[in-house]
Amino acid sequence: MVQTLQVPFQTKQQVTRPQWAFFKGAIVPIADAKISIMSQVVNYGIGAFGGIRAYWNDEQAQLYVFRINDHVRRMLNSCKLFNTTLRYSADDLKHIILDLLRREGYREDTYIRPLVYNATEDITPRLYDVEFDFACFTRPQGNYINLQVRACTSSWQRLDDNIVPSRGKITGGYVNSAFAKSEAHWNGYDEAIVLNQNGHVAEGSAMNLFIVRHGKLITPPVSDNILEGITRNTVLQIARDLGIEVAERSIDRTELYIADEVLFCGTGAQVAAVAEVDHRKIGAGKIGPIGQKLQETYFGIVRGRNSAYADWLTAVYT
Repeated sequence: MVQTLQVPFQTKQQVTRPQWAFFKGAIVPIADAKISIMSQVVNYGIGAFGGIRAYWNDEQAQLYVFRINDHVRRMLNSCKLFNTTLRYSADDLKHIILDLLRREGYREDTYIRPLVYNATEDITPRLYDVEFDFACFTRPQGNYINLQVRACTSSWQRLDDNIVPSRGKITGGYVNSAFAKSEAHWNGYDEAIVLNQNGHVAEGSAMNLFIVRHGKLITPPVSDNILEGITRNTVLQIARDLGIEVAERSIDRTELYIADEVLFCGTGAQVAAVAEVDHRKIGAGKIGPIGQKLQETYFGIVRGRNSAYADWLTAVYT
């Protein structure tokens, strides 16, 4: 059990870099949060991370963390993939994150990066007789990608569940994302779209994907080697609440070209329109009507301006 810190609200303005991290059981100066180069997470990428956003509401002078309970639950599920447990409960992790945010005193949009990692210092990659630990840092964060992007189909395939499971944010697996994202950048695009081993669309380099066809919102199923995205789940729920028909099914590459709209979504990406895929303009070459509606609703929710979804938000400053 971790003890909740009584950290006073701070009124400082824009923060350029984080000052604190949770490391080895305590909040410490971020410069002191150092992992050994002999650890298995450094050598083999044996770990899992999360991505959580907090949004600043200026009118209410409040920072809201979006769906923190779901993010913590997914982090603990990632531990199950490693057949390990943490010494921290879900409530402990939630308190750690909120205490860290209060210590920083952010008054701006913020990104939260929790990390479970194999701290064992040994050269044999393994999941038994090892020690996993938890760390976390936060940082100011605007848009991870532009809210309108150009994308290409990557020559790199999404990792199969029997290779590195994509449903967990496995640290080492994101070298796959780095290859896809970099290839897209070097070829003059903003983002990559990766296919799975069956040739179906999986997701972006580090975000889930939707298409719109004939007024229906379609996204690949979780069995198509995609991350079980919390923002993906959010978009599906918003769409249903708005009366938009949704479907979870496999998507062919060529369906991207003839789609009325293509959207990326994720904690980092938020809800972004894909205006072009492989030199082919999507729809009108800008965000379409369904994407616009989803995007506007999403940003209203995460900033605490839609009371119908208040249970998705956790206030930092109480």
